[in-house]
Amino acid sequence: MLEKSTTEICESKIVSSLRIIDCGLANYREVLQLQHQLRGKRHRGEIPNTVLIVEHRPVITLGARQSTNKLLADRKDLVQKQIDVVDIRRGGGTTAHNPGQLVFYPILNLRQLNRGISEYIRELESIGAELLEQLDVHAERKKGFPGLWVGTKKIASVGVRVSRFITFHGMAINIQNDLSIFEFITPCGLEDVEMTSVLKETGKRCSMSQAKERLSQLLIRHFS
Repeated sequence: MLEKSTTEICESKIVSSLRIIDCGLANYREVLQLQHQLRGKRHRGEIPNTVLIVEHRPVITLGARQSTNKLLADRKDLVQKQIDVVDIRRGGGTTAHNPGQLVFYPILNLRQLNRGISEYIRELESIGAELLEQLDVHAERKKGFPGLWVGTKKIASVGVRVSRFITFHGMAINIQNDLSIFEFITPCGLEDVEMTSVLKETGKRCSMSQAKERLSQLLIRHFS
């Protein structure tokens, strides 16, 4: 039932062997459940490789590594501020999502794509860096710290999980979201990390629909 209600607001298109689903602005828990449903279908070969693209309503997520999960506010206080808190089993530590941040969740069969996990993570980072370059922001990898950085500031986070060769969870790129949500956490368990965004770096707002379209083209080029 949840999959139906979620996919009703999603626009789907299939290009070659890749299906891209735009879920618009959606609740994190609903999209998480949709990921699990699609992951099972991908494992059974019922659907092609699929990527969900979404903006989330305000939420803080806690990863599988307890040592990197650092909330700086009480959960009850966050709920009062209408920020959901969700414990999930993915790589990486605490992160946050809110409108204006572009998130994508690939549901891919790595065996069929002939990719290992480390190679896959590097490819996600490459996709994010290429998108940011198109938006006039030069971002780079930082050895030992997954994600993308603009100097010492972090602009994109990666947290993935792979089960029976099928990927889920993914990458979040700060486009023009309210960065104050990161004040409630220690991002990815890294002390004194400043978060940034395309808006903060360039001073320019951009169309989220155009950013999604550019991301879609990059996903097609890398995974189709």
